[in-house]
Amino acid sequence: MECSLRPSATQVLSLWTLVIGSFNIAGLRPGPQSVCAESLDASKLTAVSGGEATLPCETRTPQPPDSLLLIVWYKDDVPIYSYDGRVKGPSAHWADASLGGRAKWHAAPHSGLHIHNVVPTDRALYRCRADFKITPTKNLKIILDVVELPEKPKIFDEEDKEVVGVAGPYIEDTSLRLTCVVSGGKPMPTLRWWRDDEVVAKQDPMEDGSRLSLLELKIPKLRRDYYEAVYTCTASNTVLVQPLRVNVQIQLYLRPLYVEILAREQPLSVGMEAELACRAVGARPPAIITWFMDNIPMEVNEPQKNSEDRNETISFLRWTPRMEHNGREITCRATHSKLEHSVLQTTTTLNLHYAPIVVLQLGSKLNPNDIEEGDDVYFECVVRANPPAYKVVWEHNGQLMTHNQRAGVIAGSAHLALQGVSREQAGRYVCTASNVEGDGRSLPVNLQVIYKPVCRNTALAIVGAAINEPARVACEVDAFPPPKNFQWTLNNTLGTIELESGKFTIDSFGRSILSFTPTSDADYGSLACRATNLAGQQVHPCKYTLLPAVRPEPPTNCSYLNVTDDSAELRCVAGYDGGLQTTYFVEAWESGVLIANVSTITPTWKLHGLGSGKVFKLLFYANNARGRSEVTKLKVHTLSRLALHTEAKTTTMGNIDTGWAVGVVVGGVGTVIAVAIIVLLARKRQRRPIQCEAPVQTVKTYKGPTGNSTHSPVQPDDKNPDVVPLGKDFNCTRDLERPPEPPPYGAVLSPPVGLSRSAHSLHEGRTNAPCTPNTPASDVQSISTLAEDRRSVTSGTLSRRREIVTTRTPLLANARESCV
Repeated sequence: MECSLRPSATQVLSLWTLVIGSFNIAGLRPGPQSVCAESLDASKLTAVSGGEATLPCETRTPQPPDSLLLIVWYKDDVPIYSYDGRVKGPSAHWADASLGGRAKWHAAPHSGLHIHNVVPTDRALYRCRADFKITPTKNLKIILDVVELPEKPKIFDEEDKEVVGVAGPYIEDTSLRLTCVVSGGKPMPTLRWWRDDEVVAKQDPMEDGSRLSLLELKIPKLRRDYYEAVYTCTASNTVLVQPLRVNVQIQLYLRPLYVEILAREQPLSVGMEAELACRAVGARPPAIITWFMDNIPMEVNEPQKNSEDRNETISFLRWTPRMEHNGREITCRATHSKLEHSVLQTTTTLNLHYAPIVVLQLGSKLNPNDIEEGDDVYFECVVRANPPAYKVVWEHNGQLMTHNQRAGVIAGSAHLALQGVSREQAGRYVCTASNVEGDGRSLPVNLQVIYKPVCRNTALAIVGAAINEPARVACEVDAFPPPKNFQWTLNNTLGTIELESGKFTIDSFGRSILSFTPTSDADYGSLACRATNLAGQQVHPCKYTLLPAVRPEPPTNCSYLNVTDDSAELRCVAGYDGGLQTTYFVEAWESGVLIANVSTITPTWKLHGLGSGKVFKLLFYANNARGRSEVTKLKVHTLSRLALHTEAKTTTMGNIDTGWAVGVVVGGVGTVIAVAIIVLLARKRQRRPIQCEAPVQTVKTYKGPTGNSTHSPVQPDDKNPDVVPLGKDFNCTRDLERPPEPPPYGAVLSPPVGLSRSAHSLHEGRTNAPCTPNTPASDVQSISTLAEDRRSVTSGTLSRRREIVTTRTPLLANARESCV
């Protein structure tokens, strides 16, 4: 507090006018000597410029009934404020103009003069005088010190440019110098540089009259840990308020630390889209990543990605490797957008996986056009694969080959040897190699084996030809190379004659076509054809029997299979075709109306749309250029939908009481055993013909144990084409006499099939055989099978026919009795 402070004359005059107008204030003596003397016992109070200050005043009295009359405030012994307790209302307060309405006295909660928006001129010695009605006057002295805050600090760089927020960017490993400048402040402020709550530089107050405070921050080498470091400059000259501060962030250009191509879990495969990832770490700003293959830039369609802290940058390269890329170098290069000579790169060699590439070739020392039967042949299978192939297989004409040294086949992973090659081993050879990427198949290599002609059809062919009508005979041989010459001979009763070359031709397929016209019975006989190629003449000729062309024989052993409620499958055995192309017919008649007429080149048919529960008469015959054969007849019953429904119900009910069925079966077995013993005894005593009859079981009366509506009424042997369904009634007899002699070749009989009686083994009358109990027609009986021997036409005789009938008893559905 300086004693040289003096109030103005206007202030003194105003205060004295107020005091004289109210009452006489004793003891007020303005003057510098009294101010300096009174300041010795004054208390100190500090306020901040622009802030607030409350100057206390003692207004309490020991005698509560006492009242406050007058309070006067003095600034350096000059009255500046008063309060008159005897006056009511606002007029009780008076303030000097220097306060400018910034001060007001408050009695509660604590008596004092409150000054807001403190200014530096408020710095002075204040005295509060309180006058009471009874209690003596009280005085309280206060020295008010006003602190003037400095201006907010400012930061300048090396080029004296003000830095706001961010300093830089600086290049890594260079130096830095920042200056914090603070203007004003009373007293002079203390400056400090901070980093992470740690003081790195400090400047104490200096009174040099410039009113400026300076503090420099020096960093000789900016390492990576200075990146985005925050420094703070503070200025403080009082503890009443927080220090003034300003922050600056250090920004750096950082080179990339390293770059790498990230490893893949799966290898790269040729022909499949691949993805490679390259990561660059440590660059600021983020590095720019480019890709090269053998120093040739590669196109990258996706933008590179930065991590959240922008410390890592990843670039993805997507492309489809080709076979020629294998073994090439892929380079990932990371560059800095601002720094030169800051390039980092890494390189990897492509190791592409691919399916085997297979090349098959004939042995280098073999002439593919000069391989004959009996020569040794070998193949080489050249395989390129990554990873290596784990399996190599060989194929011949599409069939897999296996190692078989006994057969002269030696198959390895790279070679195939054929010892003593035969003409059957000619054809297309392929080798296939496999690895985890797939299979590689070679192009086929055709092996040509030179061999003499052989007949394509080794069976004796019968050719039918009419007198004075040309017959066409084709001689087909297998040969390599194809034959160029043919020789035809005719062997008849006159001997062996070589036919003229003008009677046959050779077509583009290597066949010889003979056009032969018999003019008499002597022209019939045996034809022979021999072919000749580069390997030589055919050893065994192709033979044909030339016979007079006749009408075909009718189909035999006709039967039906899989009869349903609307369809039937039919099958017959073909007879002699008369030496000509033959067509087989079936006609289905119902009540004299033709329902279907179907022709095929083989005696098998399938008829549809017949209708349910109907009886059809089937006529089978064959036809060729010489005419039509005799007719074979057969009856067929299509199933009834009602019968099928009944079968299903019966099967369901039959499954319920299995205990009763077991009892019946046991009883039936005993009955059969007893009957068998009686039959054996009867056969020993009497050698008489045994007759038995088995009525045909119709669909409506038979209910099978399976309940399957799709099965034929004849159980289950009706699918055998040798089984011929019987008629309504059937009688069998065993005769000890030999059968009659068969008729000659030209009079071969074809007994009707499907009739109720057989001309050779069935009697006209129906008698009960001892081997079969005579049951009423309503009993459940079923004929299971009827097997007969085929008729042979090769010897020109009719073989003996044997017919077997099997019946089931009503109690033993599974037990059969047969008689021959």
